[in-house]
Amino acid sequence: MPPIFLGSEVYRNSSYGGWHPLRIPRVSTVMDLSRALGWLPPEQFRTSPRAKPAALHVWHTPEYIAALQAAEVEGEISDAVRARHHIGTHSNPVFPEIYRRPATSAGGSLLAGELLAKPGIVYHPAGGTHHGLPDRANGFCYLNDPVLAMLSLRRQGLKRIAYVDIDAHHCDGVEAGFAGDPDILMISVHETRRWPFTGSVEDRAGGSAINLPVPKGFNDTEMELAREDLILPAVARFRPDAIVLQCGADAVTEDPLSRLTLSNNAHWAVVKALRHLSAHYLVLGGGGYNPWSVGRLWTGVWATLNDLDIPDRLPPEGEAVLRALEWRQSRAGRAPQPHWFTTLRDTPRPGPIRGDVRDLVAQLRDRELGPVAI
Repeated sequence: MPPIFLGSEVYRNSSYGGWHPLRIPRVSTVMDLSRALGWLPPEQFRTSPRAKPAALHVWHTPEYIAALQAAEVEGEISDAVRARHHIGTHSNPVFPEIYRRPATSAGGSLLAGELLAKPGIVYHPAGGTHHGLPDRANGFCYLNDPVLAMLSLRRQGLKRIAYVDIDAHHCDGVEAGFAGDPDILMISVHETRRWPFTGSVEDRAGGSAINLPVPKGFNDTEMELAREDLILPAVARFRPDAIVLQCGADAVTEDPLSRLTLSNNAHWAVVKALRHLSAHYLVLGGGGYNPWSVGRLWTGVWATLNDLDIPDRLPPEGEAVLRALEWRQSRAGRAPQPHWFTTLRDTPRPGPIRGDVRDLVAQLRDRELGPVAI
């Protein structure tokens, strides 16, 4: 079957609040831009269902789910609930769709697992909330839809799952869900000394994880090294029944919440390369806090999954989608650039492979795959 795109209008009509990094439109931009380009015919689109509480209880506690539902109804929470479940905090505020929105993302990931009972590709850009924990919100993530997706895949008989995460932030919630599981391979490329300050090289999560913490300024050439020398060989050796890629868009130069300097070409290359290592492939979104860079990157992911040619210049309909976006961002150097309106593809951002990056990739490659003969 052709790739399936999971989306919903709930993302267009909800926001974490006017001051929060997730005040920006993201999934709705990808939907609108893909349709403007003629890339999203009705037969490839599915509306994401809202997960019912019982479906979420396979990993999240009933008390926590009840607290999210109550917060949505009442519009506020008590100090005790805030302390226990970490909702109503600066990072995880109470907002009108505090249950509906994450439950829809979770529902999409649960559905993705069911759709992938047969070989295919599912794209769920609203997914990728990889920080959520069983009993509390964490890092803008109220639920952990990657964990729920992987549990759903297993219910379809897909036991061995490779989870690859290229978000700028470490996937602490997913690691908490599958640490020590011999049939899960977790690979995370994330910025070192960046929240949540987990995912060190030494952290192997009971043997399930390969963590590659990279320095600021991590560029396209360095990502190519990590992809070719570590990620692809490790996934190929694991021989997964299914692959889940968390394709957070916050590792590009323009994003305000990282200091990495990738172009969106680096993400698309990972998307394309992993596609050929399993017949069951789920691609999720994740971080991304510049509305133009995340919208352009995630639309390019959909093009990559469909083998579509990305035009050098967007047609007027696509350009209109990007020009309609607004972003009240005061940080210097973050004003919209002309190409953010007219193109999907960034100019590649190659650079030198620094010694510490080369040594780190080699260290992990040798540890996980054995020394390479010279």
